[in-house]
Amino acid sequence: MTRIFVWVIMIVGGAAAGLYLDNILFADIRNNVPFHVVSFALGLELLFAVIRISRNTGRTLAKYGRIGKLKRMETNVLVTEGPYEYMRHPMHFGLLFFPLGIAFLIGSPAFIVLIAPAEMILILLMIKFIEEPEAVRKFGTQYIEYRERIPWFCLRPRCLRELLKDSSKS
Repeated sequence: MTRIFVWVIMIVGGAAAGLYLDNILFADIRNNVPFHVVSFALGLELLFAVIRISRNTGRTLAKYGRIGKLKRMETNVLVTEGPYEYMRHPMHFGLLFFPLGIAFLIGSPAFIVLIAPAEMILILLMIKFIEEPEAVRKFGTQYIEYRERIPWFCLRPRCLRELLKDSSKS
């Protein structure tokens, strides 16, 4: 629940702060229609990619990440299939772009160039200092060995194809 609260604060707070700062720092862009059209289109594309990545990684976790009856979104098996074969945090990779997608969607230059990058760094810090230690506690040596073989993120084309594939056709 705390993590959802953090995400809501990041998105709503980022949007509000961005719109406020736009009046101070980017007033000349505020009424630029071509900027907003392009920004909105980029925001939609990014958000669709985030949704596809989240759907694909969520399905992979649901398929391989549980033995027995667990609450929704919980796992008790270390998943190394699908996108997790290439990167340790594929869902976080997608979610990393969520603030930027929202920033482009609302067309806030301050959110795009100042706040979203800061939030993306915060997400990376949460992975480093919260997610990684939790995974070590949960899966122990198995995760440590996985961590030594597999990077946080992978930008190779085959990794990105795995993340963005249309899993509804599988």
